[in-house]
Amino acid sequence: MEPPIRTARRTLPLFVGAACLALALTGCAGEDGPAQARQTPSASTAPQPVPALSAAQARDVITRYSKIDNEANTDRDRRLLDTVEDGPLYAMSVSGYTETEGLPAADRKPYKPWSYDSADAKLYIPRLGAGQDRWFAAALSDQKGKAPSRLAVFAERPQHKRWEMVSVVDLDSPDLPDIALDHDGHATAVTADDNNLAADAKLLRTAVLDNFATGGTNTGTKVFTPTKASKRQIEVHDKTGTRFGAQGTTVFAGAANRYTDAYALKTTDGGALILFSHMHTQTDAVAHSGLQINPGKDDRAWLHDVPRTSIRYTFVCNDAATVPAKAEPSRLIGYTCARTDASGPPAPSWSDRA
Repeated sequence: MEPPIRTARRTLPLFVGAACLALALTGCAGEDGPAQARQTPSASTAPQPVPALSAAQARDVITRYSKIDNEANTDRDRRLLDTVEDGPLYAMSVSGYTETEGLPAADRKPYKPWSYDSADAKLYIPRLGAGQDRWFAAALSDQKGKAPSRLAVFAERPQHKRWEMVSVVDLDSPDLPDIALDHDGHATAVTADDNNLAADAKLLRTAVLDNFATGGTNTGTKVFTPTKASKRQIEVHDKTGTRFGAQGTTVFAGAANRYTDAYALKTTDGGALILFSHMHTQTDAVAHSGLQINPGKDDRAWLHDVPRTSIRYTFVCNDAATVPAKAEPSRLIGYTCARTDASGPPAPSWSDRA
């Protein structure tokens, strides 16, 4: 539900032709030459990476997304939304529907239609080889003439013959990553687990989880240089973890991640922009018997206003980071999270409150 979201060939060298030229006087170039030499393909016939789609097609994808997303959001139509969203973004959007449906009608805010400015969207369309899944990234604004505020990934779903948005990240700065573009303006896709980079998607995910779980003590502050996004994650750990004082505790931990796809584009410094997703939990618990945690109204859809002795929240998040080619810290440039579940044992008494 938009906006906002709450809560990558080797070619063969021309050795064959060169050998035939050197040996022309001995018959190499004739029909009696070795069959293997005649059948070896040249670099010019090897398949070359091609753009995932044209710029015009990409803008049409963005326009279609905005239109159908509005239609789906108006009635919280999950089936219709499923035709333009997938992966972690779909899970996050549906959680927004669920949260709204848990509120009394009087507390539900009227839906306001919106659209991305597809004409001014900054497109990063990679060249992809045969067999690679097709995708592209776009820096988007939901206000015409305004600098992009979000970085999104659209992926083709061949089984449905359509493109869907799978990830979107709120950016902390209008300064976009310096993506390397060829003479035709196309980007280069790289593998998100490239060992030549200072950090791959797996390490980035571990560092993000550490920001939440420990305040970055173990890997977070080692992998990331301080940015608004990384500082904000650490602040969530620091402030949320102490808000109950002596009456309760809050513990963050990683959750089994259902969204392991990651997308990476080469940057001008030889590094990469990597877009990935993660899941984490937040468990609030009372310090001793006789206390209870009262759910807030935004938790009603899952917890139904029933006081609990502990509550375990599950979050799905999209993250974006720029990674250098050499051994230097990476930069977390944005992330977006949504609560997708909440559960916990009911309190035996409703007397004292945490």
